Amino acid sequence: MKTVLYSRTAIKALKSLPAKDRDAIMDKMDAYAHGRPQDVVALKGSDFLRLRHRDWRVIFEEVAEAITVLDIAHRREVYR
Repeated sequence: MKTVLYSRTAIKALKSLPAKDRDAIMDKMDAYAHGRPQDVVALKGSDFLRLRHRDWRVIFEEVAEAITVLDIAHRREVYR
């Protein structure tokens, strides 16, 4: 099991999301940290990964024992 850490930007984004989406995203990240497969794809030209939940995208990086969530945003804004 890996530890999931959230950046300040990610925490701020989580607080602005509807509770249902916030809980689902956190549950998906927790499941991914426990080794259960999720909808995760590597971003082209980057070392970051992307998790998808409905219209929301979670950008994160994975190192040996930790997963750091960098940003959470709507799909039309996250890749800019």
